[in-house]
Amino acid sequence: MKKLYIFLTAALLAANAHAEQAPSLPQPATSESENEPNNDASEESKATAQQWMERLNQAMRTLNFDTSFVVVRNNRAEPYRWLHGIKEGEQLELITLLNGARQEAIRYNSTVSYFEPDRVPYSVQSNTIRGPIPASLYTDYSLLQQTYRFILVGKSRILGRQAQLIRLESKDKNRFGYWLWLDAETGLMLKIAVVSKDAEILEQIQFTHLQLKDDATELFAQMQEISLPKLVNDNSADVSLPWTVTYLPKGFEQVSSQIRYIAKIGERVQAMMFNDGLVDVSVYVTPSAEQPRAATVNQTGATVLLSLLREGHEITVIGKIPAKTAAHIAESVVFN
Repeated sequence: MKKLYIFLTAALLAANAHAEQAPSLPQPATSESENEPNNDASEESKATAQQWMERLNQAMRTLNFDTSFVVVRNNRAEPYRWLHGIKEGEQLELITLLNGARQEAIRYNSTVSYFEPDRVPYSVQSNTIRGPIPASLYTDYSLLQQTYRFILVGKSRILGRQAQLIRLESKDKNRFGYWLWLDAETGLMLKIAVVSKDAEILEQIQFTHLQLKDDATELFAQMQEISLPKLVNDNSADVSLPWTVTYLPKGFEQVSSQIRYIAKIGERVQAMMFNDGLVDVSVYVTPSAEQPRAATVNQTGATVLLSLLREGHEITVIGKIPAKTAAHIAESVVFN
C-alpha cells in the first residue's frame, strides 16, 4: 500500500510538468563582495540585515508593482506573474502561473481566492497568499528570528539593478537556509535561493521583470471583471489522531491535525501539519499490510518526500527540509 507515496511523488513531478528547461543552477558567487560582511562606510551600507527586512516589509505594504519571476528547481523553470496594488486603503494582489492550466491566487484585503486545476474555485479568509514565495519573508520576519540568523552580506547586480544580499542561516542543521537579494532602490525582492548547509543551491526564484506603478487604478478595474468564488471555511476542526510526532526541530509548531479524503487514491489519510514560520512540514499516516522497510526518499528542488513502513503503517513526511530531518521526524512517530 504505497498509494499515498506514489500520489505525492506524482504531485511533486507534476509541479514541473509545465516548466521550461532552464540552465543549471549557478552556485553561490565567490567574489568578496557577496561572501564577506559589507564594511562600506556609507550610510546605506550601515543598515542592518533586520533593517533591510523592514524595508522589504514596508515595500510590500506600500508599493504598486507588476513583476514576473521563475521558480527554478531540478533545472526546470516555472514562470509566474505577480501584481500588487493599493488604492484608498484597500489592497489587491494576484499571483498566476503562466504555463499550463489556470493556476491563480487573488487576494483582496483579507480574502484570498484560489483557482486551481481539478478543483472547484474557492475563497478563504487570509491576509497572505499561499504560493511559491513564503509570505513570512515579507510580512513579519521577526517570527523567524528564533531559528534563523539574519546576516548582511555584500551587494551584487540582479535584473540590471543593484541588490543587497541578506542570508537567513538556520541556527541548527535541521533546516535549509534562504538567501534574499533585495533591490537597493525599492527594497523589493529580486532573487531568492534555498541553500543547503554546504551552500548548495537547491531551488531559486529569479525575478525577470519589475515595473513600479504610480497607482493601481488599472489593476482594480480588472478586478471588477473577475467573478470571485464563495468563501469557505478553511479552518477545519482538528481531530485527535491515534499517533504522535515526538520529535520536531526547534521552532516547529503544530498547526493542524486532520483526517483527509484524497479522491485520487480513494483513501482517507491522517495528517498533521507543522510550521516554523517559514517552512511547512506535513506528516501523513495510512494503514499498510506491507512488510516494514527502510525509508524511501524523493527530492524535487528543496522539497523532500520521505516514506517508510513500520508497525502496520506507511509514514510519509514532506517539506522543504533535509532528508535527515524528515527521517528523524518519521522515525519519531509513536502509535497510541
